[in-house]
Amino acid sequence: MKISSNRLDRQFQTYREEYLQKIEEVLNSGWYVLGNEVQNFEKEFAQYCGSQYCVGLASGLDALTLAFDVLKIKEGDEVLVPANTYIATVMGITKNRAIPVFVEPDLFYNIDASKIEAAITEKTKAICVVHLYGQIANMPEIMRIAKKHHLKVVEDCAQAHGAHINGKKAGNWGDIGCFSFYPTKNLGGFGDGGAITTENLEIAEEFRMLRNYGSRVTYYFERVGYNSRLDEIQAGLLRVKLKHLDALNEERHRIAERYLEGITNPKIQLPKEAFGKAGHIYHQFVIETEDRDALMTYLKEHDVETKIHYPQPPHLSKAYAELGYHPGDFPITERMADRVLSLPIYNAMTEEEINEVIQVLNQY
Repeated sequence: MKISSNRLDRQFQTYREEYLQKIEEVLNSGWYVLGNEVQNFEKEFAQYCGSQYCVGLASGLDALTLAFDVLKIKEGDEVLVPANTYIATVMGITKNRAIPVFVEPDLFYNIDASKIEAAITEKTKAICVVHLYGQIANMPEIMRIAKKHHLKVVEDCAQAHGAHINGKKAGNWGDIGCFSFYPTKNLGGFGDGGAITTENLEIAEEFRMLRNYGSRVTYYFERVGYNSRLDEIQAGLLRVKLKHLDALNEERHRIAERYLEGITNPKIQLPKEAFGKAGHIYHQFVIETEDRDALMTYLKEHDVETKIHYPQPPHLSKAYAELGYHPGDFPITERMADRVLSLPIYNAMTEEEINEVIQVLNQY
């Protein structure tokens, strides 16, 4: 039995008729950009997150890039960011000519709040928090530090739709929450898409202007803006999926619990939960092992496909060579990059598939 690292088609088949009905509804409407579907999705997603406002955008990277633009983070400003993250987080900072200042992760793969204050300088203007792999970061402590030092907070929630601490969800802690709806996300669409959430009406209106070429009134332009609009079909399909998101997240919890209970191989380090079940939506189920490549090869030989999220930290990428970092500069991050491995986890995964993954791992 071959087990893929992900199967997006199964989730589609579960709600197939709802999706197809929505596509036909949008196509029949004759309105395909910034119409009722986007407006309704923005209202519904804001309500889901517990935020006042939501603005739909073309991608998660656009959400991050525009966020630092709207917050007036400019050339030479420093933004604290986890060293252990996907490179898009850093790109949102550097596209605004700001300087990323990397901070090592904690045991839960997120930015280590205890290391933040040591990285703050007079040039620091913001903290960019990433809720990696679906687990919300230590937001109470991070917000305490941000308030103390008068720093803006941007949340990269691309992998954490629905994760929360005591009911307060990711994207509803900082100044701006940035979301991706890339198909693999827990709230994934059927193409690219993104959004921001905020409590600030002025920030929301600035996003609405910037996403549409810098225009509030048609053919009149205030700024050099972006073309970053969530389209009607994606918004409509996301509205369908949003209704089922809590159930889909709960299903991933069930799979994660089976892994946590069933995988007993001492060579494998299982993930830990910082804030209990509610704080982790298991966008990925990430294990660690000393000889990751050997385990990956073994699993492939036994028809279990895995992924590495992520094999190269941003500070060691060719894209950021000009920052001047070298191997060894962030040893915790680099050690994780050498050890992490994401196991198959997806909606409509069968008991047979789950049991097979557990059995194969325990026999390693």
